[in-house]
Amino acid sequence: MTHRTMLYDTIGKGYARQRIPDPRIAMRIHHALGRADSVVNVGAGTGSYEPVDRPVIAIEPSMTMIRQRAVGAAPAIQAVAESLPLRDRCTSAATAILTIHHWSDVDRGLQELGRVARDSVVILTWDPAGPEFWLTDEYFPGIAERDRQIFPGIADISRVLGPVSTYAVPVPHDCVDGFLGAHWRRPEAYLDPAIRSGSSGFSNLPGLDQGLARLRSDLASGEWNRRFGHLRGKDSLDLGYRLVVAGVR
Repeated sequence: MTHRTMLYDTIGKGYARQRIPDPRIAMRIHHALGRADSVVNVGAGTGSYEPVDRPVIAIEPSMTMIRQRAVGAAPAIQAVAESLPLRDRCTSAATAILTIHHWSDVDRGLQELGRVARDSVVILTWDPAGPEFWLTDEYFPGIAERDRQIFPGIADISRVLGPVSTYAVPVPHDCVDGFLGAHWRRPEAYLDPAIRSGSSGFSNLPGLDQGLARLRSDLASGEWNRRFGHLRGKDSLDLGYRLVVAGVR
């Protein structure tokens, strides 16, 4: 049993309610897939961002997540990224959407993506070298510290997959997908435990209560608005989320 399996068997019980695909992000992924006529979605979770206009096979280690997949969703195989139960070059494209930081061996998982895909590998991830974010810099530095250890950099991905094209994925101010950065313009949302449950970044986080207390106090006093209120006028924000596209060698 992998770390990701154990984590999402614990925190993933309500994931389908919090992690609703945002159509603007979905459009970017759809564009990156291009004319791929079939897709293997690795670390598929409850099925977010899987295309509906071509055959898809989902790979997901957590049965808790698999059970939340919608009726009519692509068939799911319980397996891990590092050992895909699929033959070589069996699909046109392989996707990995906000998942590679949970893999026990990122290099091996990336090698597997390249092995099963004939044409391209499409990855949505977070770049540790990306812009700062008020949430993690000011209130929950433990998230940033941990994420910089578990998320591979773009160069790390390229080292395994070869040359990649990288595209910024700005987060809309009204993003409906509940990943960590989704509520950057709605700071009050992070005080809601149901919303926090949609992001693994808050799981087993040292200093969680202290960070919440400070955020609550700063919102009540107006300090958050004094320092970060200018963000409320932005429609989207670059928080370091990146779409990484590799052609298969």
